[in-house]
Amino acid sequence: MIALLQRVTQAKVDVAGATIGAIDAGLMVLVCAERGDTEKEADALLTKLLGYRVFADEAGKMNRSVTDVAGGLLLVPQFTLAADTKSGTRPSFTPAAAPQDGLRLFTHFVEQARHRHASVQTGQFGADMQVSLTNDGPVTFWLQVNAKQ
Repeated sequence: MIALLQRVTQAKVDVAGATIGAIDAGLMVLVCAERGDTEKEADALLTKLLGYRVFADEAGKMNRSVTDVAGGLLLVPQFTLAADTKSGTRPSFTPAAAPQDGLRLFTHFVEQARHRHASVQTGQFGADMQVSLTNDGPVTFWLQVNAKQ
């Protein structure tokens, strides 16, 4: 599974002109399931994400996680992160999980996040979403947990 996380001062997701998820300071995370991923990879990625230290401590060093700072978490499904861009000028989405598997794993990821973190908002799987955010820093990281083949 893949997570592209961005430290934000604010972020929101709109669908059909209505805001369906919004946070103030925290992490906006694009989440993607790849073929072969299971709940095991989703759980491992969530653990890594919740513990990833991207917020400053008193000395200005990135030593605090989103959990440590009680920041918001906006989880947005994003299958295009799995695109194969190695050749040509059109991406291939073969590496992405099938839609039903992607939905199942995104739903699991969100449910587990809500059990482990106080403030979780989401985008909508399969919807045409407009995501807006103010990246703080900018700070952006790619996290990936690969399925054991």
